[in-house]
Formats: sequence, C-alpha cells, structure tokens
Amino acid sequence: MHIRRLRESRGLSMEELADRSGMSFRGIAYIEHGRRNPSLLSLLQIAAGLGITPGRLLEFEPSPEHGNAMPSSNS
Repeated sequence: MHIRRLRESRGLSMEELADRSGMSFRGIAYIEHGRRNPSLLSLLQIAAGLGITPGRLLEFEPSPEHGNAMPSSNS
C-alpha cells in the first residue's frame, strides 16, 4: 500500500489524516509503517480521509528502488 505517498502528495500530516479519517494517529502510523494490517473499515476510513476511492489504496505501482515486483509472464 502507498498510503504515505498519497498522504504526502496531498500535503497532509499523519495527524491531519487521522483527524480526517476518524482514526487515531497511532493507527495511521502503524499501518503506514507496516506494523499493522488495516481492516476493511480502516481502508474505507483512510480513503475517505484522503478523498479517494478505496480501490486507489490497493492499486499496484512499483517503486523505483524495488523495480517491478510483479512476476514476469515468461515463467
């Protein structure tokens, strides 16, 4: 998930996203840092706080430092 990138691209701090989504700062931090897997309700709340559709949170976008993490079709 790329919650941090989406949040930062909107100029939001974790505190602001927590307020907008109705979640705790700690909950947002744990999800962003991979310490907790978000529930479906948390994903819906975060999407609402970011002003995006929930599906945007699940879109795959390879990061430049990791390259294309998708398996190739040449296997």
